[in-house]
Parts: sequence; C-alpha cells; structure tokens
Amino acid sequence: MEKEKSAALASSLQKLHLDSEPKPKAIKSYRSPFEKSKPGSLVSLCLGLLGRHFEDIILDLTEIAANFPPDIRLAMAAIARRRKLLNDEVIISLAESSWEILDISGSEVSDFGLAKVAEKCKFLRAVDISQCSNITPFGVSELVQHCRSLETLRCGGCPRSNYTARRCLSILKPKLNDVEEECWEDLDSMDIANGAQSLRWLVWPKIDDDSRESLAAECPRIIVNPKPSPLGFRGVEVPNEALPGIALDDPIVKDIDPKTWEVCRVAAPRAILPSTHNPNELPMAERFRLAFVEREARLAPKRAKNARQHKRRADREWVMRSADAKSIALASQLSKSLHGRS
Repeated sequence: MEKEKSAALASSLQKLHLDSEPKPKAIKSYRSPFEKSKPGSLVSLCLGLLGRHFEDIILDLTEIAANFPPDIRLAMAAIARRRKLLNDEVIISLAESSWEILDISGSEVSDFGLAKVAEKCKFLRAVDISQCSNITPFGVSELVQHCRSLETLRCGGCPRSNYTARRCLSILKPKLNDVEEECWEDLDSMDIANGAQSLRWLVWPKIDDDSRESLAAECPRIIVNPKPSPLGFRGVEVPNEALPGIALDDPIVKDIDPKTWEVCRVAAPRAILPSTHNPNELPMAERFRLAFVEREARLAPKRAKNARQHKRRADREWVMRSADAKSIALASQLSKSLHGRS
C-alpha cells in the first residue's frame, strides 16, 4: 500500500517538474527585403566577374564577344554603361542585329557609334539617348532612318541633350517631302514620307512649352512624358520602356550583383567649357557646329534627289542626240505595241 502511494507521489512530482519547465518559444523566421530568394545563376555570376574587370578586355572585346548570344551582349553593354565605359568602340563591338532596346544614356557614344548601331540593329523599338552630350541631330536622323520600328525615344537630361532634342523635332515628326518628280514611278519611300513613322512615346523630362505645343499641334500621335495608369493613355497601355522612373536596361541586369558596377574608377578629366551668362545655354561655337551638322543632314536627301534628276536628264539628252538610242527606244515601243495587239 505504501509502495503504491510512493509511486503515485513520484509520478505527480515528475509531472509537476515537467510542467514548471519553460516551453521554448517558436522562433519566427525573418527575411531581409534585400536578401535574394535564390542564389544567382552561373551566367549572372560570370557576368558580374566579367563586368568588374571590363576595362581589361575592351581592347579585345570584338573577339571575346563574337560567340556570345545577343542577351549576354546586351547585358555587357548595360554593365559598361553603368561603369562609365560605354563609348563608340564598345557599343559597336557588342551590337547585335536582334536587339530591340538600346540604352546608351549618360555615355560617351557619339553620332558615329549610334549610326553604326542603328544600321545593324534595324528592329530597335526603344532607345534611350538622354544625357548624351556627343549626339547631335545627325545621329538621331540616322536612327530614325534605319530603325523603322522605333516606338519609344528617351532624350534630354542635360543642357546639350535638351538642345539636340529641340533641334530634332522636325526629324521626329512624319511629313511629306516636296515632290518634284515627273511621275509616281520615280518616287522612292524617302520622297513619299519622312520622319519617325512608328514613334509613339517621347520621354523628355524638361521639354519646353514651345516644343510640347508644336508636337501636340502637328503630331498628336506622339505622346510626351506618359504617366503610368491602370486604364492606359487614350486607350493604349503605356509600355515599361516609356516610364521615366525605370532605366531601359534594368530588366537585363536584374539578376547581376550591383557591386559589379560600383568598382572605383578614376574619372577622365573633362574639358572645362567657358562660362556664359546662362548655365543652360551652349557656347556659341558649339551652337554653330550643331547647326552646321543639322544643315548637312537636312540637305543630304535633297542633294541625292537632285543628283538623280540630273542623271535622268542626262539620259534623256543622250537618247535625243544619239541615233542608236533612238532606234532602241523606237524598237522597244514597237515591241510593246505588238504585244498589246496580240
């Protein structure tokens, strides 16, 4: 009897001891918002390593990038732009014909590099040339001429780029040229229509009132600085390429470590421009140079058309003066009439 009591007392004490022990609290898992959900892919890691040493491969970039797929080339161009290493040589070496976007904003790319890329990448839909002080209306004209599918253009961002954008309004607005040919068969596509025929979205943050009113009056199809809206703009959904808060090449490098383009680099010394009364105005010499380049680009199609007209006139004079040419012309007319009767 006593043994049963002692056993019951021991078991009750053991239960009391277990109940008195504090139960461990469940530890809630915390995930930092900056922590990636999964490790980067091998391709992203390799691109990050390559980007940190990008300046060491520039001289051999053409041979190195020859066997790379288009998306890898585009990612390398985005890294070079962020590292302030993007120039004509780099973008020409990386350009690939299947590209649909091109972001050279804030780079050293000039009219020459932009023209070469536009000539090769004819399917570009969105281009960012903002803060590019080396691009003039001539480069924009080459871009519009070769890339007929261009829908989104980003420009402005600095005084020189704003000046270029203002001078490019006549290039961007579609229009008919002066027709001086004798028949419709002599017209080519450049004579019938000119300008950015597919351009729909223009991102120009500091557009002046005159330029905005000119676009609204002469080409209302081009929407300036569209804002994101769930209902779209005029019934059309605004593409991500036309949203100013997102870099055009951000989706290309979203899986690459941002430390790749945070590598310290000694900035190249820039030439100090002479001070003017208004800091937003360009020097007089630069304005003359840009005006001359724009004039040459504007007169080039006219000169080519005049050359074709002179050639046709010379051919007609040769036909009128040469007996052999007359006989050939009469023979061709006779053969056409015989075929028509038959």
